[in-house]
This record gives sequence, structure tokens and C-alpha cells, in this order.
Amino acid sequence: MKKTLSALALALAALLPLHGSATARLDFSNEYNHSSIHAEGDSYFINKVKELTGDQVQITLHTGGALGYKSADHFYAVADNAVQLADTLAGTLAGIDPIFSLSSLPFLVRDEGEAERLYHLARPHYDKVFADNDQILLYASPWPASGIWAKQDVSSIDSLNKLKIRTYDKNGTLTLMAAGANPVKLSWADVVPQLSTGGISAVLTSAEAGANASFWEHLQHFSAIQYAIPLNMVHMNRDAFERLTPEQQSALLEAARQTDAHNWQQVRTRVAENYQTLNQQGVAIQDQLPADFTQALETAAQATIDGWLKETGDRGQQILAQFRQEG
Repeated sequence: MKKTLSALALALAALLPLHGSATARLDFSNEYNHSSIHAEGDSYFINKVKELTGDQVQITLHTGGALGYKSADHFYAVADNAVQLADTLAGTLAGIDPIFSLSSLPFLVRDEGEAERLYHLARPHYDKVFADNDQILLYASPWPASGIWAKQDVSSIDSLNKLKIRTYDKNGTLTLMAAGANPVKLSWADVVPQLSTGGISAVLTSAEAGANASFWEHLQHFSAIQYAIPLNMVHMNRDAFERLTPEQQSALLEAARQTDAHNWQQVRTRVAENYQTLNQQGVAIQDQLPADFTQALETAAQATIDGWLKETGDRGQQILAQFRQEG
């Protein structure tokens, strides 16, 4: 009889997070450092959750890849509930579904407003992929526009020739290869070590990312080519979500909605702040690039866009057709 009661007590204890006001504790993985725009957005979300749940849902943010996960690891780590939430560079999920390469298609959007509109058009498709894999997409975390960090000025197609440059996904690799560079796809955690050892001599990323990683210790030039405004996506394990009370679930989704809006507003002001930091550190910013250079880059990018449309089929065609029609 005692054994039966003990087993029953354990079973009831396991169900506690489903009922009442029990505190839920969740871990949140982020590959970028604590001062990045993504970590700041995640902290905003965590504080909103705390406020809306009366501190019943406590989320611990682990930045700088402290849990041992890179963005490329996050999808399956969250699906397996090894970590409950993650902030993940969308392009690293392209192997799961090519729809995730949309935000990093080169030279497709001209500004943050267009990037946000494209995100909302594609959001139902993102939601479906996460849902099919026992996860929930909570919100997006946009980057400022990607440019080229380099040791020397990069403002002509000749300056790209054989340049050993880091890219963050297949789109960048294909585009820069077509432009004559020698691109290498690297996770963020591997970028600074490769710069330090000379494995790469340039990086495709934003002024934001370079400022947070003190790139000026290795690279003195930033070319604002307005390559893309890629997204990070914050996703959550569905079982962990469903173990919350209905009130906690509603609060979490409301916090995510508010964070989505917050992040899109924040990214609109971030470039000016980044440029101020870069100027203070003596980085040469090239934001008025020759027309023949930008045209050559756009020409090199067309095959990448065509390939994405082929991979995504009707979904991709419909998204881009609607995006261009509304634009």
C-alpha cells in the first residue's frame, strides 16, 4: 500500500506544472553575446513574461552559446526539449526547410519596413514548419542589414576577387562565390577564432555583429552593401509550452507578440548607434558604393534567388509575387 501511495505521489508531482500557480522554469539558448540586439530582445521578452505571469514563468537566458549549442544545433535541441527555448539564425534552418532562407535572399529588401512586411507574409509558412516538428515560433529577431567587414576597402568587384570571406548561410556562399570571392560558411562562434588565425580575412555580417565582437581588432573597413536583413527566430518546445497553465500560455504568447513589435522597432535605430561605435573605433565606413559594384553584386545574386524559388516551389513563388505586388 505504501508503494502504491508513493507512486501516486510521484505521478501527481510530475503533473504540478499543469495546474494552479506552480512556477515553471525554462532555459533559453542564444549563441550571441549579452549586449547583442538579439539578447536584448530576448531579455525584453523574459521581462514581459515575468510581468504578465506574476513571475510564475521564470526563464533563464544563456548567451554566448553557454549551453554548448550553436544556432545550427538549436532546432533539434528544442524539438528534443534539451533546451526549452532558443534564438536561432533562420538561415541555419534551411536544411530543415528552404523557406528559412527567405530573409537572407540577397538584395531582395531595401529597408527594415520591407523586411518586416516580408516576414509577416511568410510567417504562416514558418509557423507550419515549427508546428510539424513539435515546436512553436514565438517571435522574430531581425538583424540590421548585412555588409562586408574586411581588412581593406571592399567597394569594387575586383576587391572581392579570391577574398576569404565568412558567410552565415548557403545564400551568401553562393552569391559571393558567383561574385569571385572564396566564401566559407561559419557559425558565429567560429568567426573570431578564424579571424585571429588568418583563416578568413573578411566577414559578411552587420555593423551590429561586428561592433559586439570588437571586429576593429582585426578588420578596419565596413562596406554597407545592404546585402540582406536576415532574421533570427525564437522557438519553443511544444510540450514545455503545453505544460504551462492556460493563463501562462496566453501570457507567454502575448509577451511574444509584444516582443515581435519591439524588435522590429529596435532594429530601425540600431545602425546609427552601431556607426557611432565604429567611428569611435576608427573603422572606415563605406556607405556610398559605386553603382557598378552594387549592380555586379545583384547580378551575382540572381542565381541564388532563382535556386531558392526552385527549392520552395509554389510557396516561394506566392510569397515573392505578393511581396512585389504590394511593394
